[in-house]
Amino acid sequence: MDEETDLIIEETRERMEKALEHLEHELARLRAGRATPVLLDGIAVDYYGVNSPLSQVSNINTPDPKTILIQPWEKNMLGVIEKAIMAANIGLTPVNNGEVIRINIPPLTEERRHQLVKQVRNEGETAKISLRNARKWANDELKRLLKEGLAEDLEKIAAENVQTMTGEYSAKVDRVMAAKEKDVMTV
Repeated sequence: MDEETDLIIEETRERMEKALEHLEHELARLRAGRATPVLLDGIAVDYYGVNSPLSQVSNINTPDPKTILIQPWEKNMLGVIEKAIMAANIGLTPVNNGEVIRINIPPLTEERRHQLVKQVRNEGETAKISLRNARKWANDELKRLLKEGLAEDLEKIAAENVQTMTGEYSAKVDRVMAAKEKDVMTV
């Protein structure tokens, strides 16, 4: 293989890796009936005029599988954090006791579990579309190189490598989805 096809294959691998990472990040944010600080990742609060992530103004931990505990570094932030969680509309109710904010994670209903599995599958399909887009980009680049004088056998080998890589990443997506589905359906 030559240098240009190696670069295309490496770029394709990076694009596929990003699709897999994005899937894992999105699935981590889905609530599977278990407390995890990741559930609060998208929440930001006004900290002296600066929009700051919740994790930068407080300590967030999970003392047990059904509870998230938020301990702000400054007591005056309790109300601000509580309002931000309510405004985020993530389906969780914060309880402020004047010291810490406690969020109890309710058990998931069967119906909600099935909705979450559908969401997992949608995220997985989005990831697979990204993989296919990366493959198409690589194949288009290889065809361009072929027109510019790349040997046919080199183009064919590179295209086979891209296809193999697409299969490998597709299998990884399937494994990540299966693990999250199992997690969601486990009572």
